[in-house]
Amino acid sequence: MKDLSINQPSSAKKESRLIHFPISMFSIVMGLSGFSIAWQKALGMSFPVVTTLSSALASIVMILVSSFYLMKLIYFPNAVIAETKHPVKINFFAAFSISLLLLSIVWHRFESLSCVLWSIGAIVQLLLTLLVMHSWIHHDHYRLEHANPSWFIPVVGNIIAPITGANLGFIEISWFFFGVGIVFWMVLLTIITNRLIFHETLPARFKPMLFILLAPPSLGFISYSALVPELTAFSRILISVALFTAILLVININQFRKGGFYLSSWAFSFPVAAFNVALFRYAELTQSSTCFYIGIALIGCLTLLILWLSFNTLKAIKAGKICKPE
Repeated sequence: MKDLSINQPSSAKKESRLIHFPISMFSIVMGLSGFSIAWQKALGMSFPVVTTLSSALASIVMILVSSFYLMKLIYFPNAVIAETKHPVKINFFAAFSISLLLLSIVWHRFESLSCVLWSIGAIVQLLLTLLVMHSWIHHDHYRLEHANPSWFIPVVGNIIAPITGANLGFIEISWFFFGVGIVFWMVLLTIITNRLIFHETLPARFKPMLFILLAPPSLGFISYSALVPELTAFSRILISVALFTAILLVININQFRKGGFYLSSWAFSFPVAAFNVALFRYAELTQSSTCFYIGIALIGCLTLLILWLSFNTLKAIKAGKICKPE
């Protein structure tokens, strides 16, 4: 698309920005929703102002991002179609359904609202999983170098469904989603590990996505404990894998600090929040005060991370660095 001169009308400028509004913006909603859930888990019924404000913020951002992307779909449908054919961007469409599933957890105290959000999110999640896997199987433009941790998003998003689904009484449906998510997480883990070890390193702006490796075992533990509310050998394996992955990422933290800020930096937020919630859930099941206090320390780090991401995102929006052609 040609660059617009400074003398062109503002409406044209707005249109040019809208056509480049990325589907990955829903990762912001995922991060804020995870942040809200982590604080709810930490505070329980205490300090309702904190949890209400964080829940409202996640919901407002969801409405804004959904509205802008709907406008893009209406005015620039070809741009949306192009994203569905992109080997990386297609994975972020599931961030929309995951955001709905997460908001059903955020607003779990309002059962009717939670049920509506969960029902829509679960249906869309299943459809998007089938769509993306169909694309993987039947299109010839994928190469192993395209594989990166964002490929987990459409498949592993299924693991989130049982967290609310089990509480609403949809036990068999929840087991269906859990099984799909866990099995295909393991399949994708081998593919992505192969790509990371035997092929060139990820570009700097994709490196934050390595934190997505932390999400599947963390979510798996949370989801499994919703279905089986006691510690079992399998749940211990999941939390152990999550802990190992967290340690692996921490000892490589300098690799992430060098990169600066990208919109993809929001990939740090949701996996950290998921691991934080998993720690609180593990502390609850084991009655471990040590694990609980580690979770409290981590939520402090998560809060600083969300503040840093929010500040830099607003700064980038103001500077016109977001919604630009790649």
